[in-house]
Amino acid sequence: MANIKRFISYYKKHLKLFTLDMVCAFIMAGCDLFYPMVTRSIINVYIPNRELWLIVAWCVALLLIYILKAVLSYIVQYFGHIVGVRMQADMRRDVFARLQKLPFTFFDENKTGSIMSRVINGLHEITELAHHGPEDLFISFIMLIGSFIILANINLYLTIIIFVMLPFAVFFTFKLRIKLSNAFRETREEVSNINAALENSISGIRVAKAFTNDSYENERFEERNISYVGARARAYKVMAEFHSGNTLILDSMHVVVLVAGGLFCYHGHINFGDLAAYLLYINSFLSPIRRLIGFIEQYQNGMSGFNRFADLMDTAAEEDSPGARDLDNVEGEIEFKNVTFSYDKDSSVLKDISVHVEPGKTVALVGPSGGGKTTFCRLLPRFYDVDDGDIYIDGKNIKDITLRSLRENIGIVQQEVFLFTGSIYENIAYGRPDATKEEVYEAAKRAKIHDFILTLEDGYNSYVGEHGVKLSGGQKQRVAIARVFLKNPPIVILDEATSSLDNITETMIQRSLEELSSGRTTIVVAHRLSTVRRADEILVMTDEGIIERGNHEELLARDGEYAVLYNAQFKD
Repeated sequence: MANIKRFISYYKKHLKLFTLDMVCAFIMAGCDLFYPMVTRSIINVYIPNRELWLIVAWCVALLLIYILKAVLSYIVQYFGHIVGVRMQADMRRDVFARLQKLPFTFFDENKTGSIMSRVINGLHEITELAHHGPEDLFISFIMLIGSFIILANINLYLTIIIFVMLPFAVFFTFKLRIKLSNAFRETREEVSNINAALENSISGIRVAKAFTNDSYENERFEERNISYVGARARAYKVMAEFHSGNTLILDSMHVVVLVAGGLFCYHGHINFGDLAAYLLYINSFLSPIRRLIGFIEQYQNGMSGFNRFADLMDTAAEEDSPGARDLDNVEGEIEFKNVTFSYDKDSSVLKDISVHVEPGKTVALVGPSGGGKTTFCRLLPRFYDVDDGDIYIDGKNIKDITLRSLRENIGIVQQEVFLFTGSIYENIAYGRPDATKEEVYEAAKRAKIHDFILTLEDGYNSYVGEHGVKLSGGQKQRVAIARVFLKNPPIVILDEATSSLDNITETMIQRSLEELSSGRTTIVVAHRLSTVRRADEILVMTDEGIIERGNHEELLARDGEYAVLYNAQFKD
């Protein structure tokens, strides 16, 4: 019921257009009730009395009514669908805005293709439900009430006989309603799975080609494809039962009317004109019932998608703590106090970690994989919340800082650079969308990529391809660095920013990173120890926590884990 109220609330913004649609639908329903009435009068009165001019007059009147109906039908079809599309756009806008606020844990646990399916495919049928649902209900009730009154006026007893059969149709419909709902929900899930598999395979197409695994990919996709076909087949089976059963019941009403009406006419309880009109009105009576039956299927289909939309909208979003304040005039002091964190309950990635970083200093995190270095970096901008302990910036607990202002003051350059589909200019400007062209160019110069961009045919308007596929690793890194230069944050995190580059490119980019770090508090994660020798402090992290700390010379002199790692890299 709550989801139905939420669904109805989306009509509020488009109430005028929706009202126009309903008024036109109401008049259309009235138009459909005219033909049997006119037919009855022509057969019972005008033909026997040979009133030709009245026959012609009523035929012209019917023609005008049908012209009016055609105009109204155009308005209903066009503007009704416009209402549905706009409501769908509102929902898509809301769910996209919701996605921007969901925590990292949500994206860790849900496939990209599945999320896309909810945003795109799941809302498609909502357009049809938003338009045809209220329209079908409204027209059906108008037609049912109008035709019932007229049928009862023609012959009450024959009408009672017809209405005795209605409970069978209602019972059968509600009996299969649950099966329909389950079938559509299963279909939605399989659509999500096949979309997720498709998105994953397309994203990894270069890996698949490199390993010549096209056959393997085809087999994996075919499994999902067959599963989807099975789900659709089960849904269509229920739909077939639903439609065939209702069709049998409704068609039986025609037989009952024909038999009972024939007997009534034979015994003189109804004349031929009234029987003809009655048979015509039966179609007007059964048509809304068919609409209602179709509405039930449409409702189950549309609401299954809306329920998935509602589930996404109800997912807990990232929220500021009560009383949280903006972080202003940041100096860059960072402190981790007894921080413990785990991605699951089985094991802690960080346990009782305490670190203090003075403003403007550079701290490097080194050590074997799995030591929690990247996790350490993710906790500072609150991509995840700590299980225990506290993190402070300039003496303020980050939980008491608004998320927006916290992240506005932190710049991140990662190993896996993500570039959005678009131009180089757009990707650099992403660091600060309101920046001027001159500021974007200056950021590119400081990242040492401006000269390269000018060699391209389209310069800053050059298309980078999906995920920046048209640029080399070093070029993508420089775009990412330029993006952070443009953002100009007081705190910078460099998470394996050069580990995937060759030595020459690494040396060139290292200069840009050193300039980026100048005057800022910087946390560097690195496996290549050549990049951290100038750090003010180096922390050696393993799964046991921080086992060593000090500068490069101190740690070498200590001849501990850092010295082992350093000598292993530079033994040649």
